[in-house]
Amino acid sequence: MTGHVLAIDQGTTSSRAIMFADQANIQTVAQREFTQHFPQSGWVEHDAMEILDTVLATVREVIEKSGEGSAPAAIGITNQRETTIIWDRETGKPIHNAIVWQDRRTAPFCEQLRADGLDTLFTKRTGLLLDPYFSGTKIRWLLDNVEGARAAAEAGKLAFGTVDSFLIWHLTGENRHVTDATNASRTLCYNISTNQWDEELLGHLGVPISLMPEVLDCADDFGVTDPAIFGSAIPILGVAGDQQAATIGQACFEPGMFKSTYGTGCFALLNTGDDRVQSKNRMLTTIAYRLGGKTTYALEGSIFIAGAAVQWLRDGLGIITHAHESGTLADTADDSQRVYLVPAFTGLGAPHWDAEARGAIFGLTRNSGPAEFARAALESVCYQTRDLLHAMQRDWAHSGDTVLRVDGGMVASDWTMQFLSDILDAPVDRPKILETTALGAAWLAGERAGVWPDAAGFADGWALDRRFEPAMHEDDRESLYAGWNDAVSRSLTVR
Repeated sequence: MTGHVLAIDQGTTSSRAIMFADQANIQTVAQREFTQHFPQSGWVEHDAMEILDTVLATVREVIEKSGEGSAPAAIGITNQRETTIIWDRETGKPIHNAIVWQDRRTAPFCEQLRADGLDTLFTKRTGLLLDPYFSGTKIRWLLDNVEGARAAAEAGKLAFGTVDSFLIWHLTGENRHVTDATNASRTLCYNISTNQWDEELLGHLGVPISLMPEVLDCADDFGVTDPAIFGSAIPILGVAGDQQAATIGQACFEPGMFKSTYGTGCFALLNTGDDRVQSKNRMLTTIAYRLGGKTTYALEGSIFIAGAAVQWLRDGLGIITHAHESGTLADTADDSQRVYLVPAFTGLGAPHWDAEARGAIFGLTRNSGPAEFARAALESVCYQTRDLLHAMQRDWAHSGDTVLRVDGGMVASDWTMQFLSDILDAPVDRPKILETTALGAAWLAGERAGVWPDAAGFADGWALDRRFEPAMHEDDRESLYAGWNDAVSRSLTVR
């Protein structure tokens, strides 16, 4: 059996398939974007069948390009988390577009649950906050707003899943309705202490337990692909939500290790080991991974807009043609200007959790132009990361001196990574392999298949590309950050 493992990386704006020859070598990559739907302000949807089509197309392309001798020993899947799909068990077709994690339509229901005094109960059992971000209230919305959905669900005719579950259902010929512990932990329905669906929480949400998938470890037997799909039966042996997969891909297996991923949003996870830390600073407590039945926990901070701010520069303002131009443009900005972008395009995530906040720009002068906008967009991601890091350090005294491991599309920008190190006053490590989300899913599957090393061996193979060290004067750092905090305070609706 070869060491080849195929990773499906199903993200918010595109689906990718990557064939790894081993943990250090990417052999083939294929990618397809898909349509973003915005039916109302604050609403974000995807066509789940279009997502499936892009996954099938990219996997077939990678298998074909990889050629003979590169047949994968296993498939690992990582996916955009919280995005919610309900489908008909008989036809396999969704009853509605997928409601994306960014969607804010269920904010009134979250407020109702808080008014009923249920926020403490949900947080205690799930580690999450009552926010539209998570899947549970999205499930409720679909059942209440799609004609006939609730009756069909109560009759056992429908299935719920995050994107991983929907893909596995179809890849296995509709034989497996399963998910992993990390994706389950993002639903508002899963008790992360008992590792079970919580029937009391499901009752408060109005969600029948018959909708819910079986929950497995991250490295487990999720089923085998229907041979008619890819030409052979390939076992699916690894699944993790994208941020947990990136944590694994960064080899953050020890308590105190910290990673941040810069994709559409920004998501920082701090491994807390066996310690299920209850945040006092509005961080999330979540499952980092579950292996061999043993749960490892993490503190997580979620920023809704990171790379999406660069997309806004490109698609909304038209001041850059390609995302990679943002750092170069920012480097030409006028240093005497203090322009702040608060990118609350879909509300603010941690530590504010203000679903109704909206984006704003402060500090504009007559001389402000594209360069200042670009710099403000990139800096906003770094300021938000500092917000998260400081909150986590207050929550968990064992965090100590932090070295941040980074990944995602934005980390290719040296300018952004240097500013990140400067504003954090901490080293920032960029790995040689930036595809850490896919790599984490590949490791789960490869280790389970017996063709990749164990966790210790995988960690030994993690390789550094560059370390960025802080070089900013303390007074400048604190002055800049004070300006950011002032800008955010002016944007909040929840005070």
